[in-house]
Amino acid sequence: MLQEIRERAQGWVAWAVIILISIPFAFWGIDSYFGGGKEPVVASVNGTEITEQAFNQNVNRTRMQLRDQLGDAYDPALFGDARIRAEVLERMIRETLLLEDSEAMGLRTSDQAVRAAILGEPAFQRDGAFSKAEYEQVLRLQGLTPSAYEASLRRQLLITQLPRAIRATAFVTDALAERSLSLVRQQRALTYVPVPSVAFEEGVEAPSDAAIAAYYDEHPQQFATPEQVRIAYLLLDAARLSAPDQRLDEATLREQYEQRRDEFTAPRERRVRHILLTVPEEADRATRAATRERLLAIQERLRDGEAFAEVAAEVSEDPSSADSGGALGWIGRGMLDPAFEQAVFALEPETLSDPVRSRFGYHLVEVLDERGGEPRPFEAVKDELKAELRDGGSEGIFFEQAEQLATLTYESPDSLVPAAETLELEIQESDWIDRSGGEGLFAHPKVIDAAFSEEVLERGHNSELLEPDPDGLQAMVLRVVEHREPAVRPLAEVRDEIVARLEAQQAAEAAQAEAEAIAERVRAGQTLAEAAAGFEVIDAGQVGRAADELPPAVIRLAFSLPRPDADAEIRVGSTSAEDGGDAFVVLVSEVIDGDPARLDAAEIEAEAGVLERTLATADVDAVLADMQARAKIERKPVVADDSL
Repeated sequence: MLQEIRERAQGWVAWAVIILISIPFAFWGIDSYFGGGKEPVVASVNGTEITEQAFNQNVNRTRMQLRDQLGDAYDPALFGDARIRAEVLERMIRETLLLEDSEAMGLRTSDQAVRAAILGEPAFQRDGAFSKAEYEQVLRLQGLTPSAYEASLRRQLLITQLPRAIRATAFVTDALAERSLSLVRQQRALTYVPVPSVAFEEGVEAPSDAAIAAYYDEHPQQFATPEQVRIAYLLLDAARLSAPDQRLDEATLREQYEQRRDEFTAPRERRVRHILLTVPEEADRATRAATRERLLAIQERLRDGEAFAEVAAEVSEDPSSADSGGALGWIGRGMLDPAFEQAVFALEPETLSDPVRSRFGYHLVEVLDERGGEPRPFEAVKDELKAELRDGGSEGIFFEQAEQLATLTYESPDSLVPAAETLELEIQESDWIDRSGGEGLFAHPKVIDAAFSEEVLERGHNSELLEPDPDGLQAMVLRVVEHREPAVRPLAEVRDEIVARLEAQQAAEAAQAEAEAIAERVRAGQTLAEAAAGFEVIDAGQVGRAADELPPAVIRLAFSLPRPDADAEIRVGSTSAEDGGDAFVVLVSEVIDGDPARLDAAEIEAEAGVLERTLATADVDAVLADMQARAKIERKPVVADDSL
């Protein structure tokens, strides 16, 4: 929609240029991996280039999806830029390989599969059913045509064909499922000793200047600030626009009502029942005539007063309606065989037809009732009309001003002031934001892509007209007012932080050493209580893998230890916990396997399903690994920032 405004606003020469530039930004999918050979690339797969622009779009989209899925639980520290960028690049490489190999194998996506995917997409539905108008509107908002979207969808469905076929070959026997359940339901009797790092803080020595400097030099990514920009922007919001004064008097509303009567008219429908005697389409004349004579005899029975429902149940050869007395329910035009439908809408209500020939055979049809065909009264739609006319006025202003905004910011690419003065808009400024995005408008990948694009960031131009939220009528144009390059904070600024990390590391190492010493004393013959004098010994009893009352590090270690053997009877290990640097000594004295005999068939079936999906994923991964081993893949260094 807004793309069309830009096209009209910027002249016929700019029209073609803007189309070529804007489609890759709007087009989310495999198509954006390819093309634009002059753009910087991050990887090449058998000669197919993955562009930096497509890669950055996918990185930003992945980050936003994580933020949306996790909500308040989202912690940027858990999703470092290096990790996300590496995973996204590998995913794009795999998809490129799958598309290439699938096409080489002769796999194709049928028209029916594309149609089913479109019909089943919730974004294209209204009131639970596919809406062509909704479909076209959503694509317009993304700057796409149906043919371009369907071509992309066809390729994306093709990418999934081979993995689906491989997954379908996985299977799990009952014996394997039972064995898995015996491990999943396994319990272990254990005792453990926490060795907290805080117990060793007093013995920690202050790190030397050399150690501080070495840590700083070895971990620069921990002290880096990301590339950032501050943005100036103009925002046009239809919700804040006022429609021009217009007289919505009775005459105006009635005129609109008359012009749009069809919109307020429910389709004409009839409630119908029938009796069918089937005749193959290729039947000869004698067979058709005999069947028609049988139906005429049935018609006479009905005219003599026999109940239609009873006769239909006795003689009708329509298996879907005979048991319900021949009832077909409410029927609208375009729902049934044309000849049958013509007869239905030619009959008067509460009348019985003569024999009607369709491709299924001969029918007797009775129309029981009718509805629709008449428009809703003016008074019932008056308020609806009034609201639509007012909203339509605001929408018209929005599109008119959006066109002006696109034109003015294009004609003055180095300033937002002319557009702001003409449209009486406020030039707003953002706080510092990086490539991971920010809040509100700056949580949208399109906005971040534009802010860090070559046109805006490096050339200093205004962005193209953007639509941040496809669900709302908003348009914005932005420009960069200040730019910060990625940089490592100076040592003096982060010295205290490094000292704290090194001291915590010393305390954790001391706790780990003490845990190892306790374990060695137990192996030498001491009891756990004797070996761990001064620390608490906790008897946890029998615990399962999913026990949440114990520290996760204890559970992980307990279930990683081998079974106690006949000589030692116990096994001991130690580990350093991930949180706080604490260490633990864990003693496992008994292993109790789950008993499949105590499980019902549903539990075994559920476990088989889990195993089957796991094996299927492993099979797909193996095929993809083989594809990658045979492919010529060139990766360029991916700039990462772990501080995000």
